[in-house]
Amino acid sequence: MPLPLYLLAMAVFAMGTSEFMLAGLLQAIASDLDVTVATAGTLTSAFAVGMVIGAPLVAALARNWPRRSSLLGFILTFAAAHAVGAITTSFPVLFATRVVAALANAGFLAVALTAAATLVPPDKKGRALAVLLSGTTVATIAGVPGGSVLGTVLGWRATFWAVAALCLPAALGILKAIPKGRVKQKATGGPALQAELAQLTRPPLILVMLLGALVNAATFGSFTFLAPVVTDAAGLGELWISGVLVLFGAGSFAGVTIAGRLSDQRPGLVIAVGGPLLLIGWPALAVLANKPVALFALVFVQGALSFALGSTLITRVLYEAAGAPTMAGSYATAALNVGAAVGPLIAATTLSTAAGNTGPLWSSGFLVAVALLIAFPLRTVIAAGRSAEVLQ
Repeated sequence: MPLPLYLLAMAVFAMGTSEFMLAGLLQAIASDLDVTVATAGTLTSAFAVGMVIGAPLVAALARNWPRRSSLLGFILTFAAAHAVGAITTSFPVLFATRVVAALANAGFLAVALTAAATLVPPDKKGRALAVLLSGTTVATIAGVPGGSVLGTVLGWRATFWAVAALCLPAALGILKAIPKGRVKQKATGGPALQAELAQLTRPPLILVMLLGALVNAATFGSFTFLAPVVTDAAGLGELWISGVLVLFGAGSFAGVTIAGRLSDQRPGLVIAVGGPLLLIGWPALAVLANKPVALFALVFVQGALSFALGSTLITRVLYEAAGAPTMAGSYATAALNVGAAVGPLIAATTLSTAAGNTGPLWSSGFLVAVALLIAFPLRTVIAAGRSAEVLQ
């Protein structure tokens, strides 16, 4: 894989850390800025909504900009938003920085996904996506627990400064390694924006975006509420929370790496094997959450299966959106973040039910079941190979 892919992954690592780090910082932010924890929690929603709306909007605005300038501008804006957030004493200003950071993140990821696909041969998109998404999985392994520890020791503002600092070497790498120049269009001038948006009416593209959103909703629904599963259902101390999050992240890294080698040529195999296993795993985790050894093992496995299946479906989005060369990345980004925004909301509604703290795990199983019920009769469409053709 070319060096620029790994530099893009470094930036995705910084952005992934930012996206997930608030889970361990909300109480400190609420206390420092004199707001309730519930109000502080709207910072997470602001980021997720900004990602969903920002991906297609910013990608449309930047579709004819030079890729290097776009990526550099987005990552520097992201860093600046965190620097402002680190020094502000106003919650509305902090809220605004999260929206700006989300828009920059969405724009960066949309352009990066499209750029990654052009840096490799046409039949290697899945492997390229795996490298890019490894930045997110490494963020769950190291960035989020590290940010939580840093926030505990030095205060939440130190974590914001750390994310801003992480962006700088990635920005330098992009400046040095990403080629200059605008997106190369064909002699015909390439598809117009209207034609690229029209791709969203294609049923195969809608299908894989929906499935990707459902699987990601299941993933983040449970990931968001793993802490009470560890402390209450399993009866472990708070120090074990970071360990469980690291296990989930390690599993996700393994899953996205393995899927990256299969999702180009054998997406149907990943979905046919990984889908049912993922479906079984969430209820199994809910039932066995009170047994620490089983909890640790299943958290790792579910992380691997979730990201293997999710990254394969997002790869299919890039293939199915081949007719939208400058917008395909934004469609994939939107699908990912619709799931990231909706999943925790659905999971939260189960906490007050009889299932209690294991409710999110049951809701994740339900979401995967819905995805598989939709996917099964249309499996040949999803399993299309390197092109849009259907493989039997």
